[in-house]
Amino acid sequence: MPPTPASILTTLTPRAKGKIAHLTISRPTKLNALNTFLLTQLPQTLHSLTTSHADLLCVIITGAGSKSFIGGADIAEMAQLDSPASARTFISRVSAACRSIRECPVPVIGRVNGFALGAGLEVAASCDFRVACRGAVFGMPEVRVGIPSVVEAALLPGLIGWGRTRQLLMLGENITADEALKWGLVEKVVEPEALDDAVEEWVCQLEKNGPLAVRKQKALMQTWENSSLEEAIQAGVTAFEESFVSEEGEITEPARMLGAFFKNKSKI
Repeated sequence: MPPTPASILTTLTPRAKGKIAHLTISRPTKLNALNTFLLTQLPQTLHSLTTSHADLLCVIITGAGSKSFIGGADIAEMAQLDSPASARTFISRVSAACRSIRECPVPVIGRVNGFALGAGLEVAASCDFRVACRGAVFGMPEVRVGIPSVVEAALLPGLIGWGRTRQLLMLGENITADEALKWGLVEKVVEPEALDDAVEEWVCQLEKNGPLAVRKQKALMQTWENSSLEEAIQAGVTAFEESFVSEEGEITEPARMLGAFFKNKSKI
């Protein structure tokens, strides 16, 4: 039987307010490891979704099957890298895939259903929220095959601190889902059968919010990551001001939602 081809399975689910997109990294015979095809497809898929569906609420990324989220970058493909130039090309694709998640205009939820190793952990770290099943395993084992952990591994100190980042990257040891929760690498850990319910809780919370406000909030937080404190504060002032900009005759999202809040409050 020929091996199952790599693919990104995409489904859209309509909600009361907008849609949610489910992206499943599918390469089950290789622990959903990311090869050049998948690394190229992920940014394209996210771009297509966000440009074609203005009412998109969020994106959920997971791995096919019950064993692995993303088991890392394709080791076989990495073993064929034969020059600094080919190495740069490959790792730049990993970074571009992760960057497409970070720059996605809507929240991205990582549904970690198993191994999240190397590039798989970088994908998870690039998501806005992460929920893991209790059997999930996290690690950055690159030093064990003679290379450093790079690109979006740079996100880890902001999530877990420098000491634990050094432990994870320099020792190359794996940690459990419960350890990942304790460290702040994930926000929730649940039993495997409860993963979808945990994701649903977050989606329901997002539905209660102003969709434009959520998008602005994500964009603003990206600005904060690369700004001084004063620059971050001033960027917030601008974002607040822009929330009240409307086309002629249109009611702004703050006006509509604040009006509804006070209307409901007056009924209590």
